[in-house]
Amino acid sequence: MRRAVSEFNPPQNGNPTNSPAANPLLTGPILPILLRFSLPNMVAMLATALAAIAETSYVGQFGAPALAGMALVFPFVMLQNMMSAGAMGGGVSSAVSRALGAGDVGRANVLAVHALWIGITLGLFYMVLMELLGPTFMAILGGKGEALAQAVAYGEVAFVGSVFVWIVNTLSSVIRGSGNMKVPSVTLFAVALAQVLMGGALGLGWGPLPQWGMRGVAAGGVLANLCGALFLWSYLSSGRAKIQLQVRRTTLDRKHLIDILRVGAVACISPLQTVLTILILTRLVATLGTQALAGYGIGTRLEFLLVPIAFAVGVASVPLVGMAIGAGQIARARKAAWTAAAVATAVLESLGLIVTLAPDVWSSLYTQDPSVLASAASYLMWAGPFYGLFGLGLSLYFSSLGAGKAIGPVIAGTLRLLVVALGGALLSYWQSPAWMIFALVGAGMAVYGLSTVWIIKITPWGEATRPRE
Repeated sequence: MRRAVSEFNPPQNGNPTNSPAANPLLTGPILPILLRFSLPNMVAMLATALAAIAETSYVGQFGAPALAGMALVFPFVMLQNMMSAGAMGGGVSSAVSRALGAGDVGRANVLAVHALWIGITLGLFYMVLMELLGPTFMAILGGKGEALAQAVAYGEVAFVGSVFVWIVNTLSSVIRGSGNMKVPSVTLFAVALAQVLMGGALGLGWGPLPQWGMRGVAAGGVLANLCGALFLWSYLSSGRAKIQLQVRRTTLDRKHLIDILRVGAVACISPLQTVLTILILTRLVATLGTQALAGYGIGTRLEFLLVPIAFAVGVASVPLVGMAIGAGQIARARKAAWTAAAVATAVLESLGLIVTLAPDVWSSLYTQDPSVLASAASYLMWAGPFYGLFGLGLSLYFSSLGAGKAIGPVIAGTLRLLVVALGGALLSYWQSPAWMIFALVGAGMAVYGLSTVWIIKITPWGEATRPRE
């Protein structure tokens, strides 16, 4: 597809406004662009997190078994979102932005179609996997009785919509790769709002609607993502976007699939590591009693709101890094990565220190039980100071995807998983107190952040090329 005339650098007319050098993402000041990109992403990610919290509040009205069922199915919902939006989505944004940075819009258009088919295929695979084996997975996690039945009821409906989730996140990533953060952010915000409204209406039976319980709450998410998928598909096909989705005119080519998958497929290992780390820690803390588990749950709930901040900054760096790599501006790509890392670290470390010094500011929102508050305070005292390093690693993870170098952050995630797994085994053998497990959480975050920095420093991102005239 290199034969297609580039919108950025057409060889015939030499219009300077269309050259890569005129692209503001390749010439403008990095920090203002990064902050402008991060804010809409942050709003959209926080809206998605709040939608999940709203769903939990609806499910709470169905009783304790439904809440327990939601806890069983939630890791698989989270894994799907992390893989489609962050990992494979990062690979998609990386490929598109590198093509645009090289001045090849035709190739970027072709990559968008290949990304769509990858998203559809993986969405269908995830749907079939969870519909067939979801009950078994949730039983392995300890689900039984009514809790397992409620989890299965939610999953049977929710995972029918997996393909819509993958399409929404894939097409959002295509648009982000072009440097447009507004459209995907507004779309994801609208999807989250629709999920809250439709999930409540169908689950709780608002107005004349019947009360469908867990299935109704799940159906709200399916319908919301269906609407989001249709809108983004229409937007990219309409000619209004920088990237054009020309499905019928594009033939699948193995080299374009590989360009996306060589980053996205490797990056998908990272969400698996994250979920496995959470499961190991949850199992460790659960052996220490209800109060310890409740305190741990309050702490991790805060992290569920902090992660979107690092995600927003990291995703904002992908087009900056990717276009710079495509244009051969290696120094600018690295500067964008370190700038994003500094912003994410500063924000998350500030919030981490606040809850370390005043844990009840957060914990008292959920409980007044003195023993649970004490457990949550212990968790935040050991984990809070390391939130900045966690944000550092997560931001650099996305910047690495923009550079097409996914393996480094995956190695860092593996080191974190090993620290938690081996440390957890020793602490379990020694029957250690809760604070030592909480300290292990902080140690894992520190290992992840610092090892990511070291790996990125020693990983070459390509060779610089002379800018085009």
